[in-house]
Amino acid sequence: MIIDNKHLNEHGIKYFCALSKKFVLITSNEKHPAFHIKDDTLHILYQKELSLKNALKTLKAEYGCERITIQTGGTLNGLFLREKLLDYIDIVVAPVLIGGKDTSTLIDGKSIFSQKELSKLGILKLQECVILENSFLRLRYEVIHPSASEHP
Repeated sequence: MIIDNKHLNEHGIKYFCALSKKFVLITSNEKHPAFHIKDDTLHILYQKELSLKNALKTLKAEYGCERITIQTGGTLNGLFLREKLLDYIDIVVAPVLIGGKDTSTLIDGKSIFSQKELSKLGILKLQECVILENSFLRLRYEVIHPSASEHP
């Protein structure tokens, strides 16, 4: 399953179709190039406005998907977190410092500005820390979602 509005081109879509028994593309782009591809493995979930909750419900109901692993950037990570759709997070920390005001982070998207929005935070509880090769670390956290009345 891939969520995409503008990055995949026809070649990329055909590549994923060739690798998959079922390739589900979720998009809110009505002009996505996937609509021009005929392939039995390609299933397109078009949403006029992206709803991750509805997408996950559809994946479960129509495709039997019980669990997914999300590998994405800060924007989608932020959406999944704010909609309380993450149960666990695995983070691999590389021994490299990267920064700058335009550098994407683990959680991007809309900032939290009020105390009322604190319930949108995901508090992390460490489950495991594994030292990998070359000074890399793998951190596994459970996501604890505070209710609107609780504050970190």
